[in-house]
Amino acid sequence: MAALSDVAREVLESGHLAHLATINPDGSPQVTLVWIGLEGDEIVSGHLGDHLKLRNVRRDPRAVVSVESGGRTNGLDHYLVIRGTARVTEGGAPELLQRLAHVYLGPDVTFPPPGAPGGYVLRITPERVSGVGPGVETP
Repeated sequence: MAALSDVAREVLESGHLAHLATINPDGSPQVTLVWIGLEGDEIVSGHLGDHLKLRNVRRDPRAVVSVESGGRTNGLDHYLVIRGTARVTEGGAPELLQRLAHVYLGPDVTFPPPGAPGGYVLRITPERVSGVGPGVETP
């Protein structure tokens, strides 16, 4: 497991949308935008339905998350990329999505609507952290 620096943690909890890449059955990449947060040292995202990204992770746990972190150097936006091993846990998605809705949509937002199914939480354990920008520069 790769340790997340304070800067990386700040980026991951900043409310920037994340690109999540998983691997399709034919080996091609599948990329989607997701809300993310942290639980301990794991990156988490909540999903009410059993989407392709979750099925991909159950079959092949390799995943990559990229996040633009704000700022720009020499015309390139600052970003963070985390490669890791993902797993899917059942339940807990509504509670996680409500917490993330306050970050992504505002403090007074209720999301998902009451009575939403338990869904799934995708958990990614970081293995390699890289990027460009203050505090995340990699060789």
